[in-house]
Amino acid sequence: MPDPREPWNIRPAKKRASVSASLKTEVETKARDLIENVLKPKHVLPPQTDQQFNYIADIGAKWYRNYFYFFTTHACPNPNALSPTFEWKFARMEPIGGDKFALYAMRHTGKEWIGVFDVLSVDECMTAIRDDPWFER
Repeated sequence: MPDPREPWNIRPAKKRASVSASLKTEVETKARDLIENVLKPKHVLPPQTDQQFNYIADIGAKWYRNYFYFFTTHACPNPNALSPTFEWKFARMEPIGGDKFALYAMRHTGKEWIGVFDVLSVDECMTAIRDDPWFER
């Protein structure tokens, strides 16, 4: 019988899939195209003159460690704001090998990623980020 103080069903640590330079370039190029031609025109609007609440000022994407993140930069016009801007990550692409990705969405709490799709190509990830309600800003 296993010792109750010892976790007995822990999965072994998974080895992260490596990302080739060409795949990184493909992801960055397609993400930049999606951001500039679809997401920014739809979500980044000029601020109103009497703006009091946070608003999306920019949308970007970047690699951090082994993940590719999409994020919004919010402007905080209130004079009592702690910071003039902040970033909010809303999508994460995790390489799983074979030029495929798992796609995650950030919960509204900002503390947990939700696995939305598994085994997607780069194009399928971009389509999901563009069209799926999980990734609405």
